[in-house]
Amino acid sequence: MKYALILALFIPTILAWSSSITTRRKTALFGRAAAVRAQTKGKTDAKKTKIYGQFGKKIIMAVKDGGSASPEANKLLRDTIAAAKKNNVPADNIKRAIKRATDSADSAGFQSSLFEAYGAGGASFMISVLTDNSNRAAAEVKNAVNKAGKGKAKLAESGSVSYLYERKGRIVLGKGEADEEKVLDVCLEVGVEDFLFVSGEADGSGEDADVVYTEQGDLALLRDGLKEHAGVEAKEADLCYKSTAPVEVGEEEFEVNMDLVDALEELEDVDKVEHNMDN
Repeated sequence: MKYALILALFIPTILAWSSSITTRRKTALFGRAAAVRAQTKGKTDAKKTKIYGQFGKKIIMAVKDGGSASPEANKLLRDTIAAAKKNNVPADNIKRAIKRATDSADSAGFQSSLFEAYGAGGASFMISVLTDNSNRAAAEVKNAVNKAGKGKAKLAESGSVSYLYERKGRIVLGKGEADEEKVLDVCLEVGVEDFLFVSGEADGSGEDADVVYTEQGDLALLRDGLKEHAGVEAKEADLCYKSTAPVEVGEEEFEVNMDLVDALEELEDVDKVEHNMDN
């Protein structure tokens, strides 16, 4: 009887204490989950902002290089706007970029440049830059290579790495939307003589996709032909540096190299980072 009375007195306290611990645990868990969500959202927002900025620069260059602010009269601009829309760049951003290109008081002189680098384990990198300040871009790329490369990467002299790559057209298709035979039929239809079909490569979002490589001058012809004759619309279509000497690196070297890729891609002026790793 005495023990029952003692238990009756202490059970409410024990239950309250247990409830308090559970609440604190839930709060901590929810707090961590919220922090992870906020961090993920921050990275997504930052990636979107960079994509918008990249296409803003490309649109400005397309207006200048194509000689017109009218998409109907400027095929380069028309193709660039189409690519921007596929990447969900808002219409207002596109309009502002075109206006900026035609406004002499606000027209930036963007230019493209290329950096080459050695990575860990025999890897190499081609780093494409689009910038209005070449000195700033060069300093930031060099700093990223030295820091993120952890002593295993360094910038290379021009030509030291690029001979290991070919300049190709790259058309990214949704996984399974077309096979090699269908692409061949389209090539014969539009007059494209050479192509390479690769299944299972990653697209710009890291998802599995099918990729068609072709000669530079055939990129637009094959992209448009796939849409017209096969009903297949490209997810991405641009020029790339394709490795002619892929290498497989060790796990540790691969992690160092991918950290370097991440660090470079975070730079505002870096448009694209391509490598020869076959892992």
